[in-house]
Amino acid sequence: MSDINLHRLTLFCSMICCLIGFNQLSAEQQPTTSNIQKVLFEEDFQGGGASGDWPSKDEISLVYEDGNRFLRLKSIVPGKMVMAYKEIAIEPGVEAIRFTWNERVDGLVKGEKSWFDARIMMEFMDADRGKLSIKPPNPRNSKDTGGWVENSLEFNVPAGAHVIKFMPALFNVKAGTYDIDNISFQQIPKIPKEEDPAYQKRQKALEEVRQRREKAGKTLEEHGSLIVNGDFQTDSNSDGKPDHWGKAKGGISYPTEGENTFMRIESDKPGEMVMYYTKIDIPEGVEALELSWDWRTSNLKPGLQAWHDARIMMKLLDSSGKKTDTQPSAPYTRKNREEWRSYSRQFLVTEDALTLEFMPTLFEVERGTMDLDNIQLKPIEAGVLKEKIAEKKAQKERMHVDAELANKDNWPSELHVSGNRLVDSEGNDVWLQGVNVASLEWNQYGENVLKSTQVAIEEWGANVIRLPVKESYWFGPQGEQYKELINDVITFAANRGAYVVLDLHRYRAPKPEYVLFWQDAATIYKNHPAVIFDLLNEPHSTSWEVWRNGGDIGKKTKQADEDAFLTEQEKEKNAKAFESVGMQGLVDAVRGVGANNVVVVGGLDWAYDLSGVLNGFAIDDTPEGNGIMYSTHVYPWKKGWQRKFLEVAEKYPILVGEVGADVNKMNWMPHDAQEDAETWVPDMIGLIQKYKLNWTAWCFHPKASPRMLLDWDYTPTPFWGEPVKEAFEGKQFSVDKLR
Repeated sequence: MSDINLHRLTLFCSMICCLIGFNQLSAEQQPTTSNIQKVLFEEDFQGGGASGDWPSKDEISLVYEDGNRFLRLKSIVPGKMVMAYKEIAIEPGVEAIRFTWNERVDGLVKGEKSWFDARIMMEFMDADRGKLSIKPPNPRNSKDTGGWVENSLEFNVPAGAHVIKFMPALFNVKAGTYDIDNISFQQIPKIPKEEDPAYQKRQKALEEVRQRREKAGKTLEEHGSLIVNGDFQTDSNSDGKPDHWGKAKGGISYPTEGENTFMRIESDKPGEMVMYYTKIDIPEGVEALELSWDWRTSNLKPGLQAWHDARIMMKLLDSSGKKTDTQPSAPYTRKNREEWRSYSRQFLVTEDALTLEFMPTLFEVERGTMDLDNIQLKPIEAGVLKEKIAEKKAQKERMHVDAELANKDNWPSELHVSGNRLVDSEGNDVWLQGVNVASLEWNQYGENVLKSTQVAIEEWGANVIRLPVKESYWFGPQGEQYKELINDVITFAANRGAYVVLDLHRYRAPKPEYVLFWQDAATIYKNHPAVIFDLLNEPHSTSWEVWRNGGDIGKKTKQADEDAFLTEQEKEKNAKAFESVGMQGLVDAVRGVGANNVVVVGGLDWAYDLSGVLNGFAIDDTPEGNGIMYSTHVYPWKKGWQRKFLEVAEKYPILVGEVGADVNKMNWMPHDAQEDAETWVPDMIGLIQKYKLNWTAWCFHPKASPRMLLDWDYTPTPFWGEPVKEAFEGKQFSVDKLR
């Protein structure tokens, strides 16, 4: 061997020895790093590997700079979340990971919350893609880095983890860029507990939870309630703020009447949220709580939405501040109750619930005052409450009916008016006998409407359902869900050969917005063989001329019976003067979209009086239309059957759209003006049978009088439900006298 080659060999051996020595030194300084076993994921964005899988859009892109390529997240819209996403597989046997990366943050302006910053969010998922409760560390930056920085962190992998969701993000920041490069996830040996920051952090958090629960237990033991000084009487330093309560500010005050002090929440700015906020820790072992309080409201005018009212919002949080699976409902009121009333609300507490957020609120009302006093929060036995909840859940399951796809082979034949009768497409007489399935006019989610439709048709023998609806729900925020439920009812009935009378459950006179409703609804259901349009529930308090052709409807000066079913806002709106389009205008709106369905037109006197129809005010139909039937609503205080609707029934088909009697008489009119159900019901059903009047009894609901049901087991009321069911089954009733 030459001297030159011998020199090269010596130099090479010396370099190897130096490298070995360096690695040994590094192993002493960073023992974990030297034990790297396998690279799980690497990304340098230089064009190989998985770099092409990263999203490319305005906010997220791959950027070249000085010959280097990296991932950039950029805030373009202030407050918008900008997040890249990658799933990193965790191979079997991996117990811990070392994560390294380079990052650069520039021009960062944090968002409204303290945690709206630049961060890397990570989560573990199991084999079924379920999120694990234990998370990897989530590194974050709240300010600029001043150039590229190298970072690393190590963490253990919990049992069952199969995937890491890797999500670098600009979390709702106002501005900034976040650059990331040289990402690496490497397998390392499991980190001992005493060296695991995540484990130490969890232990510290558990100890904090233990201390907080212990403190809450002492509060309960000392004061008998988790809410201290709930009667607001103690003000130890006489500063005008009851002990343990916040300062009087922003609509919150603590007035005194006589010797009694209480909390007052006030709002005089429409749409303003005024809320008192406090957090209450829960002792160990509590399974249920009862909140009790005294409540008084005055000058209250709810806001635009159904939930814009006076309410006590509550939220159960776990130790990490997240909502638990079980949440208490919010007690609320939309009414003025100027006398103090006592209330209580019981609710279950899940094992992981540590804190209750207590938030009495005037929620975006137009105005109002809410007073609270004698507030207490106490643990209660969970057994009875669990039984009630289980019973309610079981009832909900019993009441559930699956929506169906249309089965047109079973749909009924299309109806037409022929003289004073309804006939199908084959010319056969059709006699509609059914019920009103109410609630969609006061609850946009309905109350068992599909189940009621099923029972009415399949068990009671009804061949028609009158379905009251409201245009404000139809066009409201939950409109699509509302329309879907209505369509489910129509399809369910049609699949059983039954008809549905779609009733716009409004009053007084046709308004322009009702035209918009019928143009939309009639477009959807035009020429549907099972659908009939009842254009306006109960017209009243106008002339026959205006009833038919429209005109000025003056300001309402006195309350009417429909006011019991309206919100304060609706009452105020309903009382205003307006220009009516008339019943003819609603018919024209339906026909104008090509819908030839039979339409129902209710008379005056809350749809009872049809006498004007024979005196020059009959409604015109188009030649293509299937015809018009008139509706009367008959109750035990209505007199003059012959003139009001029987004479009309000789010439036109009639729908007795609402009819019924209750042993509990209506309180909004004198009791002696109302006939007893015992004598009235047989004659009324006998009259309907004698003249074969189409009818839909009111009401197939246990709480809407005259009620046909005693309960949600669909037990018929003996005074009204039983006779109706017997009539559907074929029992004949006689008419002793007309009213």
